[in-house]
Amino acid sequence: MPRILDLGCGPSKFPGSIGADRLAQTAADVLCDFDAAPLPFADNSFDEVRLIHVIEHSSDPVRLVEEMHRVTRPGGRLLIVTPHCSDASSYADPTHRTHLNTFALRFFYRGGFHGRDHWYTEAWLRERRLRVKLLSLWRWLGFEFLVNHSERFRRFWEYYLCFVVRGKVMEFELEVVK
Repeated sequence: MPRILDLGCGPSKFPGSIGADRLAQTAADVLCDFDAAPLPFADNSFDEVRLIHVIEHSSDPVRLVEEMHRVTRPGGRLLIVTPHCSDASSYADPTHRTHLNTFALRFFYRGGFHGRDHWYTEAWLRERRLRVKLLSLWRWLGFEFLVNHSERFRRFWEYYLCFVVRGKVMEFELEVVK
């Protein structure tokens, strides 16, 4: 059985996982503040870390991803789900501190930030899969398929269309590189 950490699990943690949250009234097995580093887990102790609608609440998303990287074994998986910055829900919740797009986590990819490695972090990730969900009208018209199956179209959508053809949710599946 893989060891899974559900960070920011809220009231319903992922089955079979260790839940961690800052609030006692959640399903957490471990109480911790994910904005206060370090997380109370040993290096390389998880096969998978899940961050479902949490990163947008972080005051320091870079530090949070670095901590997820630290506690995940080499080759392990990070699953990050967050609203796209063009979705109204990204701004409707006053506890959201960060608004992300599909390029935001390239900060952690080798050669992924303007074609070169970033020098602010040593937490490297590899994108396994990125899925963007759009509002149902745009899905029905085929935009969601294009955004998810063409890197060139996704870039065009982010630069020119995303605040017209609005995104809803992004699901990042990332591999930890150490």
